[in-house]
Amino acid sequence: MDVLTGSKVFSSLRPLNLSTCTKQDIIDYFNNSYDLNESLFLGLRDESAMYKCPDRLRLPLIFYYGHTAAVYVNKLMLAGLIKERPNLHFETMFETGVDEMSWDDTENYRMGGSYKWPALHEVVEYRRTVRSIILKVIESTKLELPINMESPWWALLMGMEHERIHLETSSVLIRQLPIEIVVRPEGWKYGPTKSDCAVKGNKMVSMNSKHVTLGKPLEFPSYGWDNEYGSYSCKVPSFEASQYLITNAEFYEFVNDGGYQTADLWTEEGWRWVQYRKALHPTFWICDQGCKSGCGGKLANYSHCKINFINSNGHELINEKTKCNLYKLRVMFDLIDMPWDWPVEVNYLEAKAFCKWKGPGYRLPIEAEHHVMRGVQLPTSMGPECDIIFQKEIHANINLYYGSSTPVNLFPPTKAGFYDVFGNVWEWMEDHFNGLSEFHSHFLYDDFSSPCFDGKHNVILGGSWISTGDEASRFARYAFRRHFFQHCGFRLARNPTMEAELPAIFVETDVFVLGSGVQANEVLIDNNTTVHLTESKNLTYNYDTVEKLEGILELEFGFRDCFAAVVVNLCTNYCNYYQVAANSVVHLGTATGRGAFELSKRFNKVLGIESCGRLLDAALKLQNGDEIILKDRKIIKLSDDYNPNRVIFKQLTWVPNEVDSHDLTLVTHLHRVQNPKAWLARLWEITKLEGIVVIASPEREWNKERLKHFLHHRLTCVSNEEVTYQEKDELKSAVVTIWRHQ
Repeated sequence: MDVLTGSKVFSSLRPLNLSTCTKQDIIDYFNNSYDLNESLFLGLRDESAMYKCPDRLRLPLIFYYGHTAAVYVNKLMLAGLIKERPNLHFETMFETGVDEMSWDDTENYRMGGSYKWPALHEVVEYRRTVRSIILKVIESTKLELPINMESPWWALLMGMEHERIHLETSSVLIRQLPIEIVVRPEGWKYGPTKSDCAVKGNKMVSMNSKHVTLGKPLEFPSYGWDNEYGSYSCKVPSFEASQYLITNAEFYEFVNDGGYQTADLWTEEGWRWVQYRKALHPTFWICDQGCKSGCGGKLANYSHCKINFINSNGHELINEKTKCNLYKLRVMFDLIDMPWDWPVEVNYLEAKAFCKWKGPGYRLPIEAEHHVMRGVQLPTSMGPECDIIFQKEIHANINLYYGSSTPVNLFPPTKAGFYDVFGNVWEWMEDHFNGLSEFHSHFLYDDFSSPCFDGKHNVILGGSWISTGDEASRFARYAFRRHFFQHCGFRLARNPTMEAELPAIFVETDVFVLGSGVQANEVLIDNNTTVHLTESKNLTYNYDTVEKLEGILELEFGFRDCFAAVVVNLCTNYCNYYQVAANSVVHLGTATGRGAFELSKRFNKVLGIESCGRLLDAALKLQNGDEIILKDRKIIKLSDDYNPNRVIFKQLTWVPNEVDSHDLTLVTHLHRVQNPKAWLARLWEITKLEGIVVIASPEREWNKERLKHFLHHRLTCVSNEEVTYQEKDELKSAVVTIWRHQ
């Protein structure tokens, strides 16, 4: 199958040293990233496999093949490194994946057979075109060292590291495909199933209390994602943890003891997942019971578990003594005899059930404890050489040294006595994913981390055998939903006493999810353990409260001359003055909808975009004709003056290509978003050449001079004025600026 636009590669280069790299270094690392991702798809037997859904909550593989190239283009456009798009249709189609809220979510519409994906050869040519564009950008862009977050080169590095993330996530999906439609590519090398010494026992190693500091220095000369920066210092009380990751052999005891049939061992969320998936064992274990696969689309009824354990004479090959041989393991492209000394790969819910089965006090490690288990780390003042992924000799199963897991005792332990703290498989942590202190998102990828600061994503650390680049860094912090599958395992931890105070991070902010409301965040550690509850570092989640909703509803629909109404009236005047067409308008920050409904009086199509779930939920209810009753018994209902059928509301955390271009772009929410620059960066592209951009600031902080810094490359301010609006019993003034294409 022709999927390569470069070379077949199954070995990874080390990341770039951003204080010393040359253009040739950057070219080599880019080509290696691009080639690695494409080479993975050589493991599909034919083109039809590209259009299969290995997971019912993920898109077909053709999406992931095209996705990374589209992201390169989108980021380079934002950074101003390219001026034209090679294929806007593809850069929209392949821009955004799916992030299911739960394992029982409905399948995305793009997973069905009716959705028209492009032919593979078209996507191959698109990737070839993008490769050529990027190489030209590298050649033509002036290189100034060191590269940092403010450099346009950051966009290129972001694309490379994003590609390496998808190398790993696509490998998980391919591993979930039916064995009949994959084939091991030449050059793919699995790890040994046994080491020189068998794994005997898994003792708990005790650690004394220690202070640790998490976080990557801003000036460190390697690429990092936003959640790695900032800091968190704490005292870790004494604890003990298993020297090895939990092996397949250890987890078999849990399976054989009826672990998947015993509700008391599972959290409420975990047991609901077991019941839904009808799980009997870890997802990559293969048996002969016809277990539910979890595949989607046309593979929905497929089962991996159909091994024949009957010999040619009709005799069963399994008895009580050899019962453990009932299972094989699905590796990337093959079924192999169960490697009992390899780490088991499970989701968080399964790991927690094992802890409960193991006995009182057992839990997963917390992020701060993981740093203790690493032992003494080299000082960051040494530069990249202090980071394992940059070191010349890496004694860990990372960076595609092997194409699979390895025995948990194959590589040496840390000086603290723990094996596979880095590499082999990721490790689930108890902590909820959250930003560190002074968290700031990057405008090129504003929503890379912050949507996951919801208390529903748990931290994973350490990297896996296929983790390369930043993923394999000592600073890497990633997270997935608790039911999510990855090359991820766990080890046990516990405190020496039943009562303990852990510096674990748990998000206490209530997050409203559109369509399902608020689900309480659980602290899934023993009740006698005290943990650190903190608010989410996602500003939108903290803004989107019941109190804020009530206040905005009253302000928007309780006063004739409210902020939204006054600003829309001004928009109408300017549209008339500049003879702007009345076909379509997009309102960024539509809140509870008053502005969008006012715009429906003039425009044929209104797109209202809001990131706050509660606010948008109210707008949708009003659009449907429902009444909303406030706490003071005031009734909010949409009047007959509007054309709600002209309005489409969407919850978005950024401005994707699907927003398209409009005659008028109205922005009213810069005072309450995580990264205002991220919302400003594409205003020129979503506004038609003859259209106008209106930016209204109720806090008066986003004035002409401040906005000019972000917009002057593409837009010119043609008007700047103050308007008065009513807020409860007082009159306030807002700053409004009008912008047009240069």
